[in-house]
Amino acid sequence: MQNKITLSCGFACLFLLFVSCKPEARLQADTVLLNGTIWTGNPTQANARALAIKGDTIVAVGRNASIKSYIGDSTRVIDLAGKFVAPGFIDSHVHFVTGGFRLSSVQLRDARSPEEFIRRIADFASQQEPGIWITGGDWDHENWGGTLPERSWIDSVTRQNPVWINRLDGHMALANTAALRAARISKNVKDIAGGEVVRNAGGELSGIFKDNAMIWVDKAEPEPNEAQQDRALQAAMEYVAAQGVTSVHHMSGYLEVLERFHDADKLITRVYAGMPIYRWKELADKIQQQGRGDKWLRIGNLKGFMDGSLGSHTAAFFQPFSDSPADSGFLVSTPEEMYRWISSADSAGLQPMVHAIGDRAISKLLDIYARVTEENGPRDRRFRIEHAQHIAPKDFVRFRGLGIIASMQPYHAIDDGRWAEKVIGPERIKTTYAFRSLLDSGSRLAFGSDWFVAPPTPLEGMYAAVSRRTLDGQHPDGWVPEQKISLEEALKAYTIDAAYASFEEHIKGTLEVGKLADLVVLDRNLTRISPADIRETMVELTMVGGKIVYQREE
Repeated sequence: MQNKITLSCGFACLFLLFVSCKPEARLQADTVLLNGTIWTGNPTQANARALAIKGDTIVAVGRNASIKSYIGDSTRVIDLAGKFVAPGFIDSHVHFVTGGFRLSSVQLRDARSPEEFIRRIADFASQQEPGIWITGGDWDHENWGGTLPERSWIDSVTRQNPVWINRLDGHMALANTAALRAARISKNVKDIAGGEVVRNAGGELSGIFKDNAMIWVDKAEPEPNEAQQDRALQAAMEYVAAQGVTSVHHMSGYLEVLERFHDADKLITRVYAGMPIYRWKELADKIQQQGRGDKWLRIGNLKGFMDGSLGSHTAAFFQPFSDSPADSGFLVSTPEEMYRWISSADSAGLQPMVHAIGDRAISKLLDIYARVTEENGPRDRRFRIEHAQHIAPKDFVRFRGLGIIASMQPYHAIDDGRWAEKVIGPERIKTTYAFRSLLDSGSRLAFGSDWFVAPPTPLEGMYAAVSRRTLDGQHPDGWVPEQKISLEEALKAYTIDAAYASFEEHIKGTLEVGKLADLVVLDRNLTRISPADIRETMVELTMVGGKIVYQREE
């Protein structure tokens, strides 16, 4: 009798197992996407037609027929009608809250002449209350031939408002006389290591301050209040959602507003954040006390600077600039202090993400990373070089050998490509924004925008990486075309490899079972269109954790 009962129970268990495996007994999904062209990013299942989502997680990916079995009475069904689906884009380098502030600041990026520059500032200033600081701007003096603006251009139209507006790369800014007065800066102000105070031919302050010298004015600028910060973060999240961005790597600052939104369950963008590298101990202590965070807000990165930028002539090169033979740029941090910060941060298990643009700055940083790796011993550290724009030929092999992630912004290539050759000459541009050379060396690319410096638009970034056609239309076959990469390589740099760059490849970056339901729907198949058409592609829908955070209006 005992044997019969045991046998009966065995058959019952087998029957229940069989029933649970039947399609009609499958888990009921909250959302099902059907009839799509899905690029999963998963090499074991590269393409699919449909997927199912439960909660914030993907529970099935496959053919329409198999995914339909997850549809229940309360399932939301989205018919994609053939549209293209990819993992949500990850922007690996943004100044996120600052980008939000920029959306409502004076817009100077495309001002094409000094006259237009002045007129836009005058119009904006006329709408501001007296005493309100005018900041942002993101001007580009290359648009009118390379002459730097001066405070004398704008003093007459901004008498009642301090003006502190930066070049689009953030490595120099223009102050009007009212701002200098507010900062109590006289003509006797000193230069500072890693910075420059620009004077005109008569020795008077032009109003331009570069890199570390910007601190003289920065210290006088009022801090935005909580309400202003909240508005900026909300604007930033909504803006990037419309670009298909579901996660960002935030380059330090404004951690309090990010935590405030997280605690109130108001984040719609996933954020990987940290602090400036010199505050490594503070970040280490914070993690010790409260952990690294969760799938919405994680901390652990440290942003540092080796040098400035090419456009400001503050990037550090081995050889002088072609258009300024007495100048080869400078380091904004000494190698000694950067070594101390990186070594300490690495010992604490943190991730340094250090800005280096000129070939000398990159090479010095590689030296430091190599030394720290040898001294601290093997571990999964994933050191990053932010920008990595102008690499000495000898250093490509070191990226691969040290496992360095090249965190790059392809839009810069088609922007700087308009004028970079006059600054560094025809030879050095061959290894500028060297996407192809880095991939061929076996290195890993993580793509981003550097917003506010450039627009947080991954589709434009992919267009730049694949076509390398400069913004002025002067290079229809691509600027330094041998550095082009494929669309799929660019997609990986905005998805799975970007997730790897923040230690999150186990939860995001591909569309596969068990990963977060972060995805973007596009109006055309990126893998089947010409490079020129990438830029014209529209984001139809953005989903984060199974929730629609953006949907294009018809």
